[in-house]
Amino acid sequence: MEPPHSNTSNQDPGRRRPWVVGISGASGTPYAASVLRGLLAAGEAVDLIVSRASRLTLMDETGIAFRDAHWRSDLREWLALGADGKPGTFPVTEDRLADVRYWPAGDLAAGPSSGSYPVKGMLIVPASTACVAGVALGLSKDLLQRVASVTLKERRRLVVTVRETPLNGPTLKHLVALDEAGAVVLPASPAFYAGATHIQDLVDFVAGRVLDAAEVPHGLYRRWEGELRGGSKGEAPEAS
Repeated sequence: MEPPHSNTSNQDPGRRRPWVVGISGASGTPYAASVLRGLLAAGEAVDLIVSRASRLTLMDETGIAFRDAHWRSDLREWLALGADGKPGTFPVTEDRLADVRYWPAGDLAAGPSSGSYPVKGMLIVPASTACVAGVALGLSKDLLQRVASVTLKERRRLVVTVRETPLNGPTLKHLVALDEAGAVVLPASPAFYAGATHIQDLVDFVAGRVLDAAEVPHGLYRRWEGELRGGSKGEAPEAS
């Protein structure tokens, strides 16, 4: 049985400054997986919070049951999946997961619930409209919302990857409130100029934009370089 907040890193605990990744119940768990892989590939430490609602979404979208007692093996299985659901698409080693800590969503005494706990910031991906409302209103009804509130009050980077469409008036007001509070509101909106040919390309574009907002280096998508039709895989048709 894996202790929920275990950390097998040899890194000096006094110098460890992770990114907190919060996963809410919105559809879009492949976005979260891609962000996590990107952070770990960049050598970043991660503190992970998986909401109760997001476990249902993860089960529905991947068939994986995320369990507190077996979170590390469940996380490894999840991160190995491609966006198309193909197992073993990405290699995930024990070393790669060595500096991940997991905090149950109901643990309001967890380390990141305090502003004195050193973190770089927080990425909520995907963010449901309920999560957006809770953070905007400062409800702190679970650890994910509490950490988001702490992130804002400490003036740290908060990226909110909202995944919903269409957006109604109350949600738009909540997003404006988060923007005014200093958060980065980043809709899960894939672009096509990078020449996507697979669902993974579209997922990685959004994840890459999340990492851009966090100023974490990555190679998840081809950046715009000012050349038209740069994303085209074939020759442009001749004009008739």
